[in-house]
Amino acid sequence: MAHLLLMSFKSWSGLLPSFQPYENLQATLHQITGSSVDPIVPWALSFLNGSTIVGVVFGQLYRWLPGSSGETKGAVYGVLGWLIMGILFFPMIGLGVFATATGLGIAPALFSLAMLLTYSVVLGSVYGALDRAGR
Repeated sequence: MAHLLLMSFKSWSGLLPSFQPYENLQATLHQITGSSVDPIVPWALSFLNGSTIVGVVFGQLYRWLPGSSGETKGAVYGVLGWLIMGILFFPMIGLGVFATATGLGIAPALFSLAMLLTYSVVLGSVYGALDRAGR
């Protein structure tokens, strides 16, 4: 939900209108498959990744992440995810390291950091509350 709200704000406010990573992912999937890819596919992949894979991995790493609160652990996880996204994922879909190939300067990197921190801190808050309730 946090990710959806941030992406909705981006669209509503007109923030970084030319930074469209879902479209770049769609184009990359088209190149890989050699056929047209429905716009829902990149969104669904992102949703599946964020709602299941990233959450499960966070749950497995929670006790080893630095920090004494769920929010801090979530922030650390978000920064790690941002580094992975900026160094591996963005170049894979043609945006360059930290999306520098977009010609928009540091703004896409900062936006993606805000997006990942929003998600991961909320995730950390939930895990922190569950951890406290389980004690």
